Amino acid sequence: MVSNSTTTILLLLCIALIVGGCQKQADRATTTSDSATKFPTPQIDFDPRQYICYRTDNPIIVDGMLNDTTWIAAAWTEDFVDIEGSLKPKPKLKTRAKMLWDQDYLFIAAEMEEPHVWGTLTQRDAVIYYDNDFEVFIDPDGDSHEYYELEINALNTQWDLLLIKPYRDGGPAVDSWDVQGIQSAVAVDGTINNPGDQDTGWSVEIAIPWEVLSECAHKPSPPKEGDQWRLNFSRVEWETRVVGDHYEKIIDLETNKPLPENNWVWSPQGLINMHYPEMWGFVQFSEKFVESDSVTFKWNHKEDAKWALRQLYYAQKKHYTQYGYYSANVFRLNLHLEKTEWFTWPPSIKRTPNLYEAQITILPDSATLHISQDGHIWCSHD
Repeated sequence: MVSNSTTTILLLLCIALIVGGCQKQADRATTTSDSATKFPTPQIDFDPRQYICYRTDNPIIVDGMLNDTTWIAAAWTEDFVDIEGSLKPKPKLKTRAKMLWDQDYLFIAAEMEEPHVWGTLTQRDAVIYYDNDFEVFIDPDGDSHEYYELEINALNTQWDLLLIKPYRDGGPAVDSWDVQGIQSAVAVDGTINNPGDQDTGWSVEIAIPWEVLSECAHKPSPPKEGDQWRLNFSRVEWETRVVGDHYEKIIDLETNKPLPENNWVWSPQGLINMHYPEMWGFVQFSEKFVESDSVTFKWNHKEDAKWALRQLYYAQKKHYTQYGYYSANVFRLNLHLEKTEWFTWPPSIKRTPNLYEAQITILPDSATLHISQDGHIWCSHD
């Protein structure tokens, strides 16, 4: 099922539309881009977190333990924060992650503080976030379309998805898609599903084949020195209580449903929705070995241009909600961004009542950056 061809993705899209597999994840969204609803936007500044992912040639045993000498040499990310970032308090439990790569795999590890480790779901591709879980999101080419999601609980049960585009833009998610050749393992520091004691936490270790990731990267993988991908990590944590010999989610007496889950992430989203890939962190790959630890993250000013067009996308969504059509006039969108040394402004906009494409020029290389009504962003050279 893994292929570098667009044909494979189109086939998977057809399957998703037939089986309706996207519905499980869409139900989770707390926001919608329906024309009758205000389009939600991030409520924090654009300041994604950054990480240098180094190479290793030392064999990594995927056992969840994270005690390989190579893992010890790799840096941790910052501690996770609430999905809304500075708008909400610091999480009560610590979460952090680290990354490495070799010629065959992208390795991801995470460590989660947890006094009561539990899990119930054992069937692959079940809705894993109904348990406490760890989640991975990967957009290899940073266009906010064709990205991967992986969820794992403390029983090492997986749910993997291919997103054709975000739910806000119509999705869908290909639930029948699987990461062929993935390796994962969980280690529990304590005892799982035992309310009679107190645990320290659990860790997860994942190896994702480059053969799979290259499909949405649209170029050979692993990445080259300095390449940057968009990634984010999320931890779902439910409020529970001990009832007899098991855990139960605490029920909200007003709604008669479980209290909303906590969502703790590496790079804050600014709203309760992971499917805003433009807010994910930047991972810069280095061909240097992890022990060298000598590479500095280099900001690409093309990202400033992409963020400017993303503001236009948000404004067009709101304009369409209010008036029923997209605007060809950037000033009617109340965007007051000024031209910078990195890109031209204002953009040119071509539109029909239900479609549009906006363009700006990236300086100094004169490449053209585009964005369309479904949020897809891409670069071309005339």
